[in-house]
Amino acid sequence: MSFAVRSLGIRVALLACSVFGACSGSQQGPAACGKDTDCLGGRICNEHGRCIEPDPGSAALWSDGGPDAALPAEPDAMVPVSGPGPYAMFGGDARNTGSLVGKAPLKAPKEVWRLDFEKPIVGSPTVGPDGTIYITSHDHRLHAVSSLGTLLWSFESQDRMWSTPAVAEDGTVYTGSDDDHLYAIDGETGAEKWRYRVGDCSDPLGFGPEGTRCDVDGGPTIGSDGTIYVGGDGLYAVWPNGKLRWKFATAEHVPTAPAIGADGTIFIGCLDDAVYAVRPDGSKAWEFRTKRDIESSVAVGSDGTVYFGGDDGGVYAVDAAGEQVWMVITRGPVRGSPAIGNDGTIYVGSHDKRLYAIGPDGQVKWRFTAADKIHGSVGVAQNGVLLFGSQDDNLYAVAADGRLLWYLPRDGDVDPTPALAQDGTLYVVGDDRSLRAYR
Repeated sequence: MSFAVRSLGIRVALLACSVFGACSGSQQGPAACGKDTDCLGGRICNEHGRCIEPDPGSAALWSDGGPDAALPAEPDAMVPVSGPGPYAMFGGDARNTGSLVGKAPLKAPKEVWRLDFEKPIVGSPTVGPDGTIYITSHDHRLHAVSSLGTLLWSFESQDRMWSTPAVAEDGTVYTGSDDDHLYAIDGETGAEKWRYRVGDCSDPLGFGPEGTRCDVDGGPTIGSDGTIYVGGDGLYAVWPNGKLRWKFATAEHVPTAPAIGADGTIFIGCLDDAVYAVRPDGSKAWEFRTKRDIESSVAVGSDGTVYFGGDDGGVYAVDAAGEQVWMVITRGPVRGSPAIGNDGTIYVGSHDKRLYAIGPDGQVKWRFTAADKIHGSVGVAQNGVLLFGSQDDNLYAVAADGRLLWYLPRDGDVDPTPALAQDGTLYVVGDDRSLRAYR
């Protein structure tokens, strides 16, 4: 968690990584951090709260002989297993468009209840079919909370959780943990249905390259047939019964939530400076390389164009064949997933403190400036209102034309995208370790 002070009402980071100069492999001195995403490039946040370079002598171990290849892990891996389709997940849908199910209030809502936890909440909240809110926390747990603010149950893993829970139509909750596992949990009781270990890292817990390479901290994303897609030391496709369908290995960690196009192609961003397009059978369709890490999840437009940001400060549009269409340069890393409005406008925040509205032709329509980094992703309500948080400790509501409608002050960074229920109730989490409901 980032700690801050206020001066004249504007939050200033005490010790933060520079938003301009750092890149993968840079030799800058250690900076203060509370989580890996506070560090730039390939650096990680160690147990002393300092950004450090991973040990270069620790090489990735490939069970399939190298990256960019798919391997089914079990004899029956290609036998189809049907399962319940998606209900809710990161990015609102499998394309990661940022769509929220309800209409956002046009005036600042009032807090109706608050539930506090022991550790920061980094993943976005998810609302299930019965209105239950699911969140993960650095306290190692997945929590289920009723719409009245009552803690229903908690499921404990062995390490921190960053994942945004994905909920299937039958109420099954899928989530990942830094203990290198993907979990399937009964949404009603909190009982474990199954777990799948991602990768074969020799040190599944803790810090360092072997402690983080297989972490399951992005997504999961549920396909229309119930297949669960998640990143770790590559992209994994897991059947709804917990068996591996296939793995697409990558050279470095995949921290992003997979996105699925209309033709079934899966898109992932990777810390090896690339976005990959993977066919439904696990083979590579193409890769698009940038100059620095990709920690922004991909969003897929209705025409198949993919949008994503990079640590090089770029917002990219790439066509279905993997060719660049345009690029917009910001003044800081872009870590949040772009959101796509009904008219095709792309909304994305940057560490340069600005929210950008970009037309499908790559022209910037407007910019909205916050008082600190915009690290997370934007949510687009059904009435077109844009909801996003900033590391200035505020949640913002901005109209589609860039006008500020209202903001809600919090007590810490607001990196996760808020959830919006069908009745208009707004659920917000962040580094202040609380889940709050507003209406």
